[in-house]
Amino acid sequence: MKDGFIKVAAATPHIQVADCEYNREQIWMEIQKVAKEKVKLLVLPELSLTGYTCGDLFLQETLLQGAKEGLDWLLAKTKDISMIIVVGLPFSVDCKLYNVAAFCYRGELLGMIPKRYMPNYSEFYEVRHFTEGNSEVKMIPYNNQQIPFGTRLLFRCKQMPEFVIGGEICEDLWVPNPPSVEHAMAGATVICNLSASVEVTAKEGYRRQLVSSQSARTISAYIYADAGEGESTTDVVFSGHNLISENGTMLAESKRFTNEMIVTEIDVKKISVERRRMNTYRWDGEYAYLSVEFDMPIEETVLSRSFPQTPFTPSDNARRRERCEEIFTLQAMGLKKRLAHTHCDSAVIGLSGGLDSTLALLVTVRAFDMVGLERKKIIGITMPGYGTTDRTYQNALDMAKALGVTLKEISIVKAVDQHFQDIGHDKDIHDITYENCQARERTQILMDIANQTNGMVIGTGDLSELALGWATYNGDHMSMYGVNASIPKTLVRHLVRYVADTCGQEELSKILLDVLDTPVSPELLPPEHGEIAQKTEDVVGPYELHDFFLYYMMRFGFAPSKIYRIAKPAFDGVYEKEVILKWLKKFYWRFFSQQFKRSCVPDSPKVGTVALSPRGDWRMPSDACVALWMKDLEQIEE
Repeated sequence: MKDGFIKVAAATPHIQVADCEYNREQIWMEIQKVAKEKVKLLVLPELSLTGYTCGDLFLQETLLQGAKEGLDWLLAKTKDISMIIVVGLPFSVDCKLYNVAAFCYRGELLGMIPKRYMPNYSEFYEVRHFTEGNSEVKMIPYNNQQIPFGTRLLFRCKQMPEFVIGGEICEDLWVPNPPSVEHAMAGATVICNLSASVEVTAKEGYRRQLVSSQSARTISAYIYADAGEGESTTDVVFSGHNLISENGTMLAESKRFTNEMIVTEIDVKKISVERRRMNTYRWDGEYAYLSVEFDMPIEETVLSRSFPQTPFTPSDNARRRERCEEIFTLQAMGLKKRLAHTHCDSAVIGLSGGLDSTLALLVTVRAFDMVGLERKKIIGITMPGYGTTDRTYQNALDMAKALGVTLKEISIVKAVDQHFQDIGHDKDIHDITYENCQARERTQILMDIANQTNGMVIGTGDLSELALGWATYNGDHMSMYGVNASIPKTLVRHLVRYVADTCGQEELSKILLDVLDTPVSPELLPPEHGEIAQKTEDVVGPYELHDFFLYYMMRFGFAPSKIYRIAKPAFDGVYEKEVILKWLKKFYWRFFSQQFKRSCVPDSPKVGTVALSPRGDWRMPSDACVALWMKDLEQIEE
């Protein structure tokens, strides 16, 4: 439960129709299995104590008594188990029969939620036996105590206020306005659905889509436990299709027709952060809910769910190619509008032969093609300096030729030498002044040529550089429109590779692949033996780590210690934990200290959910203190 991770399960026990003693034993077996895995919430199928397919046997007193005795037996068995267990059974209240979900914890019945909507079409005949559940919660007698009964009922953990459970049963999910919408709006972060969904051709995909979309629109974790083998097959078949989804992402799914249990971890703090971020997600208090509190001490949760090393890019090749085309088009569309609005005659780009300027050039070419402008009006300027290597220089030349853009070569060496003399700087001292003078000279050239040609300077800096402040203030930090500003470095690589794979030009593809193989560098220090001496990742750290840190800090507001916790398994075998911690500290220090550069960045198109524009996505004072975040990291125990 630490950091908001709750281990949950959906299980389908093998049952026998109307055999409550057998069924309770099977349920107990499932409980014992998940207890060993430290599961804190177990959801079982609809009417699991009796079976869903009992038909008119539901009207038999013997069956109802057997179901109640089965629940009592399970309560007695689970007194020492720290787990919310949600069991389905038929239950009579005021001479009416209800299809209910019983929420049990440590031998206590916390409450019952009845099924709200009764299907009575096709193969379903529930109205024949059950009464529609009441929304308003009332107290009913159960074993010499009063328990809450109704659909507007929530179960809240005292020790973790973000862990709030609501429930609905099968058909409740399939109606236009499921009760889970109200539950979530009233505070439920976890929705349990006890289901007995009849299996027919093509229903699997729809069910999966339904669960996933409901978890997304309610911003919740949705646990769907389905009836399976053991139910009567007189007219229908059940598949035991269990699903666990978190805010639209399917975390676990069982194989159908196997009664397979699924176990994973949901993140209720992540859900809570997402709801706080969306100010349109609010509860107007139209309906009264009753919250039942339970004590569940916070324990360490062993994580089994995986966290991708590159959260900005899909792991599936087909989806990644599709995503790259979409992002590439968004970048080009943003620039297309700006070109049309400003009536520019040209676009000016500094070509270094590196990744970022390569992507910026490719985007600009796409935008010019969309507008119908000649590519010759794109002016690529290569500006050799003290650190320029033959490899990057040649790639810049060859790329401009392959794409049919105008190329200019302007060396900055004489101008920077003169500048060093003017300000009294020894050019043999390779300090920050030595580096930044070159970057600012290049920007001045780009701006002045843009003025000469009635053009605009296209910025090349990416999202990762903005996060780390890895740009020279009023140097490469500045442009007239920055096409890469919301593209992290790891995604820049995929976009360039995507163009290399799909451009249909063998020579251009060869150049792009060599750019991808070149170490990332600003090339502001003299080469060593003709090779790049200044490698960015040696100074600021691996971009794949920084992009991972950035995603979970910005997208979900994770604490540094939580990011460190999930980074360790994500990069297991790639980086030692000490290395991850070192660069995580560096990330936070740079992110806070470099905000002043982000406060005045040029316009740029947003393409993803994480962006640092001071106008649209990220407003932070430049003098904010990093102390609390560093303190959180210092408390990590290794």
